[in-house]
Amino acid sequence: MSKVKGVRRYDSSLRAAQAGQTRMRILDAAQQLFAHRGYAATTMDAIASTAGVATDTVYASFGSKSGVLHRLLDVRVGGDDSPVALLEREGPKAVRALPTQKSQVAGFATDITEILERARPVDDIMRGAAAVDPEIAALRGRMQQTRYDNIRQFVLWLSAKGPFRGGMSEEEATAHVWTLASPEVHGLLRRERKWTKDRYTAWLADTLSRTLL
Repeated sequence: MSKVKGVRRYDSSLRAAQAGQTRMRILDAAQQLFAHRGYAATTMDAIASTAGVATDTVYASFGSKSGVLHRLLDVRVGGDDSPVALLEREGPKAVRALPTQKSQVAGFATDITEILERARPVDDIMRGAAAVDPEIAALRGRMQQTRYDNIRQFVLWLSAKGPFRGGMSEEEATAHVWTLASPEVHGLLRRERKWTKDRYTAWLADTLSRTLL
């Protein structure tokens, strides 16, 4: 009996791994198509064909094209397909554990840079789609609020270590970080000005320190 249970657990784990690989293949295909054709011009059939799966599989995995885009951004922000909230991932947890405000700012700059490197191209797609699709506009609004809430939590970690420059409030500090560490600013410096990733990270850490501390 134990051998049968072991085989079942193995089969279940194998199926879960294969399903995860299929989802990632669909998301990779969707990002490629959204970037080259645009969100509006990309069909679920095209995503399925590029991913090498049936169209029904795409619908079963994500429900709709907006569901594909939503999950794509979630996965790029988190770095993988696991259902773990961003603030519970290793990067933010390590930042929270750092002993000083200055080290937390430096750690945050490093971690958020890695997130933006993965997620900003998808945010570009979503921002473009939001201009013509009310459903995506509403989705992006909700995700912007989530980003603000996560940034505010980082600011609270900083605030627990000491005051901000000139008696700055937590609300104002959150607004500064939310703006400076935004996908839009990352795109301006990395894509438009051709900054290296290391230069961007150093700039962000220095600018946040000068602004907040």
